[in-house]
Amino acid sequence: MKKAAISLFVALAAGAAQAQDVDNGVPVQAVQATAEPQVYLPAGTEIPLKITQTVTTKGDSWKEGDQFNLVVAADVRLGDYIVIPQGTKAVGRITWLTSRGAFGKSGKMDVELEYLQLGNRRVNIDGTYRQEGNGATLATVGGVIAAGVFAGFITGRSGEIPQGRELMATLESNLPVALPKGATIAPAPVQAVAAQPVQPTPVTTGEPEQGQE
Repeated sequence: MKKAAISLFVALAAGAAQAQDVDNGVPVQAVQATAEPQVYLPAGTEIPLKITQTVTTKGDSWKEGDQFNLVVAADVRLGDYIVIPQGTKAVGRITWLTSRGAFGKSGKMDVELEYLQLGNRRVNIDGTYRQEGNGATLATVGGVIAAGVFAGFITGRSGEIPQGRELMATLESNLPVALPKGATIAPAPVQAVAAQPVQPTPVTTGEPEQGQE
């Protein structure tokens, strides 16, 4: 009897061990994860910038290839979320410069807005401007417009973009955005347009008018 009980225990233990080995060998069934929605700040989004130093053709303080600093002048939002905070650093570059010369020649320069320093990432932006020192406006190259009250005339024969001048840049490509968990961007409401009344079309009977045969 005792031997039979021992044999039964050994058999059960062996069966349990075998079952455990079989369970460990069964692959785990993978389940397709739900894709997270793709959210991004679209290319072409306008970004208002403010230059933080005066850039001028006067003297030898600036030359072609020099970079200058700007900051984002206002929060750039996606829905209710701030994607690019006010005060984010930006960088521009002088791509062409000529100083004032004899016979009334004024100083001129072209500048290009290059990128934002958003955390540890550089975000490319677009915006090219030309400044002339003969009183002309800060003109644009490529369809980007100067922003705010700073888009007025600059006097003087040396080309100068003063500290505080606002320039408008645009986002070069879509910028992926990681929203807080569970957050969504509400779709923009559709603007209803009042329907125009339809004018009734006169109905002709084909009968000749009075006095006609």
